Amino acid sequence: RSEMCIRDSIKEQMTSNQPQATKEWNPDEVELKSSKNQIKFDDFDKVEIRVAEVKEVERVEGSDKLLRFRLDAGDGEDRQILSGIAKFYPNEQELIGKKLQIVANLKPRKMMKKYVSQGMILSAESEGNLTLLTVDKSVPNGSIIG
Repeated sequence: RSEMCIRDSIKEQMTSNQPQATKEWNPDEVELKSSKNQIKFDDFDKVEIRVAEVKEVERVEGSDKLLRFRLDAGDGEDRQILSGIAKFYPNEQELIGKKLQIVANLKPRKMMKKYVSQGMILSAESEGNLTLLTVDKSVPNGSIIG
């Protein structure tokens, strides 16, 4: 009787280690996940994503959330972007020299009554963590992404 149990146990272990049959991939049947409404390519094509190097960054006085960036995005002059990411970067100075991806053609917006934000810094968020999207240091400032 115990020999039979051992044999059954071994057989079960051998079959459980075999790879499961996977269904054939068919892109037409894939249900895509999105937190926003789908857009057409023409809508996306309006967005200009550029490489920008962080030259300076500081916390905005009077705000727990905002960092003020001075960026070289290949405009000929530096641009300023305010971003509500301060809690994710407690040592904001570590961002100096990083090359980020920004939305360069976003209409400038006045923030905190005295600062203008001239774009948006792109980031990825997952499970409560946020990471700025960077590019390799060899990519020139102002390069168009897309």
